[in-house]
Amino acid sequence: MQVPVVDLSDEAVRNADPKALCALDAACRDHGFFLIINHGLEGVIDNMWNHAATFFATPREQRLAIERTQTQPLGYYDRELTKQRRDLKEVFDFMRPAADSKQRNQWPDAMPDFRSAMDHYYETMSGLAAQVLDLVVRALGVAGSALLPGDANTSNVRLNHYPIADPLSDSERRSVNPLGDMALHHHTDPGLITLLVQDATGGLQTHSMSLGWIDVPPLAGSIIVNLGDAVQAHSNDQYRAAVHRVLPMTDRTRMSTPYFFNPAADAIIAPHPDLIADEAVFRPFAWRELIRSRIDDNFQDLGVEDTQVDKYRIHA
Repeated sequence: MQVPVVDLSDEAVRNADPKALCALDAACRDHGFFLIINHGLEGVIDNMWNHAATFFATPREQRLAIERTQTQPLGYYDRELTKQRRDLKEVFDFMRPAADSKQRNQWPDAMPDFRSAMDHYYETMSGLAAQVLDLVVRALGVAGSALLPGDANTSNVRLNHYPIADPLSDSERRSVNPLGDMALHHHTDPGLITLLVQDATGGLQTHSMSLGWIDVPPLAGSIIVNLGDAVQAHSNDQYRAAVHRVLPMTDRTRMSTPYFFNPAADAIIAPHPDLIADEAVFRPFAWRELIRSRIDDNFQDLGVEDTQVDKYRIHA
């Protein structure tokens, strides 16, 4: 399959048998996407879906009451930019609460059970993300303790709703970038891996180096995994950060929920020494620098395309 399916109940997969991970390895080298099944999280996902659907069905003024700002990147937002073009989507972002965090989560007052459902989803996905990252590391051929670990304290979850029509009013549209030609324009995720659940609508595509744009089809009960910039840099270009996009919705809306598994706040991203055959492809860079620039790029048009891992590539 162009986007392989990895069965987590398969003993060969759990034991990281190279033959069982062969298709995963090939996909990570070509486009950076694969699917996992038999993960055991169906109930947790269904509960999250129900609360997410209710949230996006609330009156817009209630969602705007917890709107993101330049200094508060958590909460609701409906005018995000990718590649300097406005996406046709609404989002709600949250992280694991931290006592010393200056970036507090915002929760809707009218939905008292919403926070507990999302917190439970967050913690459950954090455990699965560590397990899946270990599979990726084993497929790459590096000892798990030697590769850059993820940190649930710097990761985040996003609820995505892709409407058919622009949610902004005429007056609001006059003060923001116009919509582009995609529901979500092509980009890579900055972290290590992303765990994504999507509904049955479809529209997600990834760019294969061998085939061009290919569909990442909905598969009931599956969770999509895609690689981020940090893995591409740390693998010294052996694995590819997934370039992906979402096509515009034409006759039905779409919902998806990515969990972004990120490095520790003070992590320095650099090619792993065991993966440097002749020379390093990327220079070392701070995770804080990359994620800060991506947050700024998504919030406002800075006059340049959003920061990608190629910014840190060593050019001949």
